Amino acid sequence: MAKNKEPRPPTYAISIVGLSGTEKEKGNCGVGKSCLCNRYVRPSADSYYSEHTSVLSTIDFGGRVVNNDHFLYWGEVLHRGDDGLECRIQVIEQTEFIDDQTFLPHRSTNLQPYTKRAATTKLQSAEKLMYICTDQLGLEQDFDQKQMPDGKLNIDGFVLCIDISKGCNRKFDDQMKFVSSLYSQIAKSKKPIIIAATKCDECVEQYLRDVQTFAASKKNLLVVETSARSSVNVELCFNALTQQMDKTRGKPKIIPYLESYKTQRQLVALVSDKFEKLIVHTVRDYHTSWKVVSNTLKNHTEYEEYINLEGTRKARGIFSKHIEQLRQEHIKKRRDDYLSSLPKILSKLLNNLEEIENLSWVEAQNLIKNRPEFQYYFVVLEQTPWHETDHINKTDDRRVPFDILKTAEGDRIYQNHVQHLISEKRRVEMKEKFKKTLDRVHFISPGQPWEEVMCFVMEDEAYKYITEADRRDVYGRHQQEIVERAKEEFQEMLFEHAELFYDLDLNATPSFDKMSEIHAVLNEEPRYRALQKLAPDRESLLLKHIGFVYHPTKETCLSGASCVDLKVEQVLANRLVQLDHGRPNLYYNSANIDKVNLCLVGREGLAQELANEIRAQSTDDEYTLDGKIYELDLLPVDVNSAMLLNHSWVSTFKPHGFFCVFSSIESLNYIGDRVSRIRAEIAQSRRDRFFQPLPFILILASQRDSVCKNMPILRHQGQQLANKLQCTFVDIASGTFPRKFNESQIKQALRAVLEGLKHNFDVMNPMPSIKDLSETDLRIVMCAMCGDPFSVDLILSPFLDSQSCSAGQPGQSNTLILDKIIGDSRRRIQVTVLSYHSSIGIRKDELVHGYILVYSAKRKSSMAMLRAFLAEVQDVIPVQMVAITDSQADFFENEAIKELMTEGEHIATEITAKFTALYSLSQYHRQTEVFTPFFNEVLEKKNGIESSFMFDSARDGTGTSEDVFPQSPHSHSPAYTYYADSEDDAEGPPPYSPIGDDVQLLPTPSERKYRITDLEGNEYPVHSTPVGDHERNHKVPPPVRPKPVLPKPNVKKLDPNLLKTIEAGMRSTRRTRGPMMVHGEDLEASDNYAEPADTLLKSKGFNDDIYAVPDDTHSRIVKMRNSFGGLHGLHGDEENGFDRMSKSQGGRRPSKYKHRSKILFSKTKAYHRRVHSDVSDDESGPAVQKKKKGRGNRGSEEDPLLSPVDPWKGGIDNPAITSDPEQDDKKMKKKKATKNKEPKKIKAKPTKPLYPPTRRNWESNYFGVTLQNLVTPERPIPLFIEKCVDYIERTGLTTEGLYRVSGNKTDQDNIQKQFDQDHSVDFVVMDVAVNAVAGALKAFFADLPDPLIPYNLHPELVEAAKIVDHIERLQVLKEIVRKFPPVNYEVFKYVITHLNRVSKQSKTTLMTADNLSICFWPTLMRPDFENKDTLSTTKLNQSVIESFIQQSQYFFYGGDVTEPSSAEGTPPPHGHGMVESLLALQLPPPLQPQQIQHPLPSEPLI
Repeated sequence: MAKNKEPRPPTYAISIVGLSGTEKEKGNCGVGKSCLCNRYVRPSADSYYSEHTSVLSTIDFGGRVVNNDHFLYWGEVLHRGDDGLECRIQVIEQTEFIDDQTFLPHRSTNLQPYTKRAATTKLQSAEKLMYICTDQLGLEQDFDQKQMPDGKLNIDGFVLCIDISKGCNRKFDDQMKFVSSLYSQIAKSKKPIIIAATKCDECVEQYLRDVQTFAASKKNLLVVETSARSSVNVELCFNALTQQMDKTRGKPKIIPYLESYKTQRQLVALVSDKFEKLIVHTVRDYHTSWKVVSNTLKNHTEYEEYINLEGTRKARGIFSKHIEQLRQEHIKKRRDDYLSSLPKILSKLLNNLEEIENLSWVEAQNLIKNRPEFQYYFVVLEQTPWHETDHINKTDDRRVPFDILKTAEGDRIYQNHVQHLISEKRRVEMKEKFKKTLDRVHFISPGQPWEEVMCFVMEDEAYKYITEADRRDVYGRHQQEIVERAKEEFQEMLFEHAELFYDLDLNATPSFDKMSEIHAVLNEEPRYRALQKLAPDRESLLLKHIGFVYHPTKETCLSGASCVDLKVEQVLANRLVQLDHGRPNLYYNSANIDKVNLCLVGREGLAQELANEIRAQSTDDEYTLDGKIYELDLLPVDVNSAMLLNHSWVSTFKPHGFFCVFSSIESLNYIGDRVSRIRAEIAQSRRDRFFQPLPFILILASQRDSVCKNMPILRHQGQQLANKLQCTFVDIASGTFPRKFNESQIKQALRAVLEGLKHNFDVMNPMPSIKDLSETDLRIVMCAMCGDPFSVDLILSPFLDSQSCSAGQPGQSNTLILDKIIGDSRRRIQVTVLSYHSSIGIRKDELVHGYILVYSAKRKSSMAMLRAFLAEVQDVIPVQMVAITDSQADFFENEAIKELMTEGEHIATEITAKFTALYSLSQYHRQTEVFTPFFNEVLEKKNGIESSFMFDSARDGTGTSEDVFPQSPHSHSPAYTYYADSEDDAEGPPPYSPIGDDVQLLPTPSERKYRITDLEGNEYPVHSTPVGDHERNHKVPPPVRPKPVLPKPNVKKLDPNLLKTIEAGMRSTRRTRGPMMVHGEDLEASDNYAEPADTLLKSKGFNDDIYAVPDDTHSRIVKMRNSFGGLHGLHGDEENGFDRMSKSQGGRRPSKYKHRSKILFSKTKAYHRRVHSDVSDDESGPAVQKKKKGRGNRGSEEDPLLSPVDPWKGGIDNPAITSDPEQDDKKMKKKKATKNKEPKKIKAKPTKPLYPPTRRNWESNYFGVTLQNLVTPERPIPLFIEKCVDYIERTGLTTEGLYRVSGNKTDQDNIQKQFDQDHSVDFVVMDVAVNAVAGALKAFFADLPDPLIPYNLHPELVEAAKIVDHIERLQVLKEIVRKFPPVNYEVFKYVITHLNRVSKQSKTTLMTADNLSICFWPTLMRPDFENKDTLSTTKLNQSVIESFIQQSQYFFYGGDVTEPSSAEGTPPPHGHGMVESLLALQLPPPLQPQQIQHPLPSEPLI
């Protein structure tokens, strides 16, 4: 059994000996015996103690650990060698304990000296405990207690410790002597001995060599270099001794200290690195404690290895270091967050550069503290610095500690912020400058890539300053703007071509041919071609537009929120109340009024004087009138008081009426202006739509002196203002009165107020005779264009501001009801306000008695939509056309507005419709009476309209024969009667003319001759058809050439000077476009419109067609001869002739308005003619006419007009449909040549000037005279030319498009007028635009009697231009220019030299010599453009002027021929085709009637 047991490992006892004793003998520290034992027995760093004292108390010496012995038992170590053999090593330390009292060795049982006692091989001590550390002494129970085995040991080997470090107050030689003596004693035991050189980490090389020398002198004595503190070679020392004790073991290699130390440090570094990584990976929060971490890591190998090697203290040090690092990182992160947020905070709190640019950081901090947002962004801590407070742990608090701002980083950030603001300001400025540069580059097209544009702006300063990202950003915004603008303009263009789209068959999709036609027409528009690079978007917009035309709804309206239908619904919903809600109560709710509140308005104390007079006639503020007593509450207010314009006083005082008193023209003007403004303010403040206008009474105060020359004028002007304001005028009573006011005036005024209140009460209460809501007498549709630049309130105000307006039936959100006296009784009028696109269905399917067609005079598309809609309206339905603009001045100051208003009035004249104008800036027109004449006409024609509608409905539904025609509405319409007693209609129509308050823009013959005038000056039409009055005859188209319009004889309130100007323009029109002698063979029989007999000067007995009227379903033309010829036997009675003609037309089939108007028909058919004609108008005209004539004079209802023109182009002074006599004469000649007839001898006309100076409308002694009269030998250049050139070269050489972009004509005329009056005028002081001065300069040459380049030299210049050789051509031109008259030569030389200087600035002006020549050659040469030869040489003429500009040094100053500079090379990309376009712009204008430039200021009510 014993053989099967494993052998027990041998046990060896080793004694560690060395220098010991008192301090005198060993110095102040030992030689390291205890440390060597400690490191070997308990190698863990935590179990290693570097301090082991030998000075003990008697008690400790007698304790169980020391046990009164001078040796220590360190315990037992299980040792495993490299060969795998195990053994047990028991470690004994031989020392000498010193009494802490006597500092002498303690007495023990063994009294031998240390050298002998240490060499003892047998030790015995009963119950001796294992020694751990000094702290164990006296506290043995607190430590691990192990006894020395059996209380005795036999020593098997010795470790002799020699301290080789420096210090310890000990001589090394003395130690060696002690060692030598000790070795001699130990050697006697015959036990193995190893020398341990201790404290090698503090080694003295000499001492080590001495030890090695000592060992070498002994036999088999090894030296092991150790360091217990560094744990180097400690185990090696004991292994070497074990091998000597057990020869069977392998002999270990003795490794020098340095080498072992290096290996040890590498091991420590490796383990430390692993441990640090483990700590970093494990510990993320600097609040974590070591206890938690150690418990977490105790099972990790890296942790145990490091604890074993370096100990817990160092491990905790690494942990603490890591925690501090985490904390610092947290602080740094917080600091970085604070500092990073500081620029954003500064940008919010200190974003005004002007405020902080010159402030220091300290001053800026004070400024920050005063900001309201300071507490939101910053926190002021009681303790500083902030990172040593608990604020760093408040992660939820993002506010910045204010003490951070006091750091250097805060100062740096502030300075950077200021610099950033400065640079950002500069950057923004440069971006804006670059944006303006892009705005000036006109050839940038929508959708053009940046890469194609950048090369043109690379030299720009702003381009170089900003970054590429900013460039692209600015260009992107620029592109977005021009794309949006181009799309808006494209959409507007589609609206302007309304006639092209609204003839589509809405029951089918557009055909391929129709789409081709649409594209062909639109392709001629620059706005269509502008989206060439965005063709898909353009096609999408076009298809969207067509889709809307097919299916128009307010939800899909292309104007979006600006749709008229939506806006009208909103306005009516806010201002109209359903009738079943009842009427509101007024603060005067009956006609029985006991108290009257009167506001007295006057100037310079007049109101107070009137109040005093009323109180003088009252008793205790009670006034007796007509047997009744009224309590009067008077409020006198000066007319200039701001209180009148503050509507809040109205609700407080609640006035029943106003007494407005005046005593002079000036005070009357004040009253007139203030009353209108008071009315507007009160109406705006009253949300109650049933609010009635308060009565205003105008009272004339008597003068102090009985005789006053101004009294008749005051009386007349006061009556006129009362008529205008629709109020009562109280005149002074006859006789002489000592006071300004008399009793009769006051009583008359008070009666007027009471009557006004009674009238308002009657209107506010429902009348018993009102019909049911479903019954309406007239159905009117008002149409407006979506997106027009005016508010729908403007067109609704004539209805909503009326006291007779109410809501329509439920469900009709766009309808209102008017209750008005029309004709002989009260009528209910249903007005439906719709957009044009919503009105199309109503036009086709529902009964409408009349249309009010509204258009904006500022928008071409608005007129186009009106034309497209009106063209398809039945011509039996009356139409009221309404033009909208801001003010009357627009008509004179804006040519586009003037043209659209003129066109609207011409259309109205052609179709005998009514025309009016509403002004958004005026308050006087917003009355229902604007449309009273129109309502009268609709009521008059109501039966005929309904008969026509019933006939059309029956024909469409049952197929009734088309030969059935309804009777004329006139045959059974009630006669018009004016009821002067009807207060509802007592007000005359307000102004709708751009000329005067009560003057129509172009008075028609019917309105001139057949109107009655009431006592207040209001006109009303008479219901009869006069002789030759085509406007009131709704059966025939208008004539082609009507009589010239005569001025209205009873014009009211029109400035006399303006009237003279208008009449002068009309006389000029008559002279220019007078009637011609027309012969029968010159007239085309196929013309559907013939000349009315009274509009042409014809020889007696001459027969001609007066009207052409379709008489059957095939639309054949029946010619009605003039009764003057006697062919019809009408007894020569003119009136009877026209009456019969009217009766014969009474059964005419209703047509459409497009067949009644050349303008409407020409616009409708112009597209078809433009697309399908392959020849020019001049070539196609006769052929078409000949073809029609060959068809047997058969007309067509679809094409009754042959050569539509734009008759309104002539200006407002010629309202009739006119044609150019010269053009007609040429066409007649061409027709004759086509027919191969012998031309009649025509009386020769005098040759007209090639370029008649028609642009000036004032007399001048300077402009329009020959150059010889403007120059002197001392001043060869006219002063006006010098001033213009000097101003242009000083201020305009950087103006893009100089001489190409037209200046304002008014400014041009003003420049010349000012120069006419004062030749020393300074253009700089006038502050005029450069383009206006350039235009005035060109106009100067245009007004010369003869062109600057004489006509006789034109052929030579053309021939010279044909010379191929460049040098030879210039030489010939130089010889020709010397033939100029001396005056012309000097002026030509001066102008060409100036143009040469302009061309050198072409990089900025974009005006090269080529472009300048295009603009100037017609001005300098003034050719006859009616001559075909001239048209063929235009390019040659232009090239001549270009050569003069380019080679001005050669021609005039003897210089050499120069090559064109790069600046004058190829024009910019948008210049292709510029020659043709600019040439067309520079053609001399046709002879036009004199234009009215500006309205003269009207005299104030006198």
